[in-house]
Amino acid sequence: VDKDALDAQVKERKIQEAVEKAEHERFAHDMKKNDKLLCLLEERQKNETKDLNRALVEFQKNFQKPETRREFDLNDPQALKKDRPARVSDDDPRCTVSGMQKFMGEDLNHEQRMKFQKEQLREWSLQQQKDLKNALADQKLADDLYDKFRVELDRKIMEEQRKEEESRRAVCTATKNFNRIQAAELDHKNELEKAQKIKDDMDEITCLLRGDFLSENPNQAIGPWGKHNVLVNRWKGMNQEQLMAIREFQKEQALEKLRVREQERQRDAEWDRQRLQAARAQLLWERHQQRQNQEQRRGLDVLNAVLSQEQKAKNISLKEEEYSNIPTEEFYAQFNTTTR
Repeated sequence: VDKDALDAQVKERKIQEAVEKAEHERFAHDMKKNDKLLCLLEERQKNETKDLNRALVEFQKNFQKPETRREFDLNDPQALKKDRPARVSDDDPRCTVSGMQKFMGEDLNHEQRMKFQKEQLREWSLQQQKDLKNALADQKLADDLYDKFRVELDRKIMEEQRKEEESRRAVCTATKNFNRIQAAELDHKNELEKAQKIKDDMDEITCLLRGDFLSENPNQAIGPWGKHNVLVNRWKGMNQEQLMAIREFQKEQALEKLRVREQERQRDAEWDRQRLQAARAQLLWERHQQRQNQEQRRGLDVLNAVLSQEQKAKNISLKEEEYSNIPTEEFYAQFNTTTR
């Protein structure tokens, strides 16, 4: 087992786990910070919404009272208590045209009414301008605060990115150094393995050149169980005595093969003779059987002819007796029917 390589892999794995752990912790810290900022922004937005709603309610309470509406007189719960006679004076505003109590040219309070309306419009306009200025000032303050918060947030993000780049650059430098060291170790290991392989090859070649296999030593074919047990992968051939013994044995095998062939030839000739005799006897028996069958067929033909003549004669006699016993008319009718 290559222990150095395994230790290097374990070390690299620990470094990688440490880097991943640091990166995860940094991400968790950033997430916590962002969550805190988000909570602050949400709280601020809620407070601003609450202040706007409070200002709106206050404005409605102070400047949009129900009694200032034009249709309040239709929904006033104290209308009956506040009701007055149809006409109190000539400048009564309730005296409309349909009431037939005030006609054109009788508006005595026109100047005071117009002055009061102008003053009221001026007050409304000033109040609206003041409210608009306050709203613009609040909006500008909110925008300034938001811009400052965005700038601070961008600065912190840039700082975090710079730190991340520095840590990543340090990790890359450490990884490059580790890879360089590992590559140098691998090259040194390959050189050692190559030198060892060359040495092993030279030792193997020397062993083969000096061994019994290439020198063709006949004793190397002798097996561990005796002289007659030959190892096939080391056998280099037979000597002259073994060759002469094999040739003598082959001659004996050839003579034995010739003798066996002669015996087979004689046995085949005897079988052929016996087959010819059996075929000749079978042919004679078949001819004898055919002659017997022909004689039996002739005897049957003669017997059948005799029986046929006797049957015809018997049929003729029976018909003559039958015709002699029937009347003449019936005879002619039966004769005509038979002839038809």
